[in-house]
Amino acid sequence: MKIDGSVAFVTGANRGLGEQFVKALFEAGAAKVYAGARDPAKVTVPGAVPVAVDITDHESVRAASAQAQDVTLLINNAGSTTRAGILTSDLDAFRTEFETHVVGTLAMSRAFAPVLGRNGGGALVNVLSVLSWVSIPVSAGYAAAKSAEWSVTNALRVALAEQGTQVTALHVGYLATEMAAMVSGPKADPGDVARAALAGVEAGLHEVLADEVSKQVQAALPGGPGELYPQLYGGQSLV
Repeated sequence: MKIDGSVAFVTGANRGLGEQFVKALFEAGAAKVYAGARDPAKVTVPGAVPVAVDITDHESVRAASAQAQDVTLLINNAGSTTRAGILTSDLDAFRTEFETHVVGTLAMSRAFAPVLGRNGGGALVNVLSVLSWVSIPVSAGYAAAKSAEWSVTNALRVALAEQGTQVTALHVGYLATEMAAMVSGPKADPGDVARAALAGVEAGLHEVLADEVSKQVQAALPGGPGELYPQLYGGQSLV
């Protein structure tokens, strides 16, 4: 998959990582970039084609795919966080997380899969998280949804291989964006993350680990709960 000359569709493209994806795509030579947002008037990157899309509204998703029949690269970036804690938050907050990250991502992927297939296969990128692999009680709803989205991504990777569509998962910790404004500690630059993800697509990678914390957590997976949750034994949390 080459970014140069590609036609891309980015969800959540009006701010944060999504906006940086749009900029990085043009920098890498993309021929056209559809910038999807609930309010397309908020898309500000010059040259982008604003598209109204709400990934939790299936009719909106179908309309977006009908408008963008020339797409060769889909980037499922749109997301949100309710900061739903495991013991105290309303269960509706958990439903919102799953409707957005799991069902919404799947709806976009299903709608654009035949488009990608007709256009030679292309590629699909799902923006996941280090919290796909490890959870924290104060944001358990987001982590649970991202973990389920990771599973959906793996299934899509296998299902779309026959039509030649490459599926890449992007894992990253906190980003220096509005969504993580209240979080202290190190944050990755969203522009660097977008460029790393696109480089991973061109390299044919199944997964892109965009920061050190994602690499650390993935390396701890074989060790099970003892390594993933050292705080259970008096240690410091990995995230």
